[in-house]
Amino acid sequence: MPSYVFLFVALVGLVCSTGFVVLLAFAAVRFSARRRQERGQSSILPPVTLLKPLCGMEPNLRANLESFFRQDYPNFEIVFGTRNATDPALNVVRELQALYPRIPVRITFSGEPDRPNAKVCSLEKMYTAASHDFLVISDSDVHVRPEYIREVVRPLLESSIGLVTCLYEGVPTGGFWSHLEALGMSVEMTSGVVVADLLEGMTFALGPTMATRRDVVDKIGGFGILAAYCADDYVLGNEIYKAGYTVVLSSHIIEHVVLNRSFKSSMLHQARWMKSSRFSRSAGHIGTVLTFAMPFGILGAGAALVAGLPLVALAVFGFALFNRLALSIIAGWVVVRDRRALTLCWLYPVRDLMGFGFWCASFFGREIVWRNERYRLEPRGLMVRVGLPPKPAASGPVAVDDLV
Repeated sequence: MPSYVFLFVALVGLVCSTGFVVLLAFAAVRFSARRRQERGQSSILPPVTLLKPLCGMEPNLRANLESFFRQDYPNFEIVFGTRNATDPALNVVRELQALYPRIPVRITFSGEPDRPNAKVCSLEKMYTAASHDFLVISDSDVHVRPEYIREVVRPLLESSIGLVTCLYEGVPTGGFWSHLEALGMSVEMTSGVVVADLLEGMTFALGPTMATRRDVVDKIGGFGILAAYCADDYVLGNEIYKAGYTVVLSSHIIEHVVLNRSFKSSMLHQARWMKSSRFSRSAGHIGTVLTFAMPFGILGAGAALVAGLPLVALAVFGFALFNRLALSIIAGWVVVRDRRALTLCWLYPVRDLMGFGFWCASFFGREIVWRNERYRLEPRGLMVRVGLPPKPAASGPVAVDDLV
């Protein structure tokens, strides 16, 4: 009798995950239609400031940063932010500035962060140094096409739209674990976002790209309101949404480079992200379990074998595999055009099992280690430093290095 109960639970789980794939298919069609509608050039091209936080050397850093210097856009500047002038990433910035002298560049130094989220502390300094009202925030591990600024800024010309964000294709930098993490970015992240956009619209943002305007940032109280949160991108998008603006998911796809190559670093990064998701959007996080298929396929196959139903076991497991292949192809290939999601779709069932493992692990404890410091997570992803008193606030004026 218990085996039949487990088999029933597995079948319910597979039905739910299949329903998720069906929703994804509708969302993919909708997204593709939007991509066709958004093609074309806008006659209005406002001046733009790119805000680019940096923290040390990373794989592909030079190529990633150079893609922003090569933008097909008439009037933009780049403001880089680091903690101090000794950051080795600045050597790359200065080399690129020498190659592209027509691009105005500024560098801000934020010092040691006085609040948990060092990126946001740097972002506040960059915001102060920005010359223009249209702002595009992007991470250092992002690579973009020349039309990037044109396409992400265009929706912001409508005053009702407060933020534009982008889906991304995961790009591995070498090694099996890097490929698995990249596959998760292209498939798991993409599927969750486009289905959420289909069902309720965008109420959050994705950190690799967040385009907004100065009036919007000022209305929500500035970037400083994000400095105590782990998922600052989610909070920024959510605050802008609650302020009455529309958050738009652009049809422009960017490349997100996977920095973690080893098993340990990849696992720790993904586990921390999943735990952050649990506290940032707790209800949605709990429901995520119904989007996995392989755990239910294995449970159902095992229960069917115990019940003496080998053909049922084979059918349940095979259906779960097919479910994940379809998810990889639809989300990874159809939506974000990641060829690896097509050629490596056979590997995605393994990534699905790993995702389920990270989901389970997210409910054990509430502490994370971020940049070698330990924090306790509170509701909405609020971070509280563990074991150390808060660092003193930075004093003095904002340091700005103009390389115009």
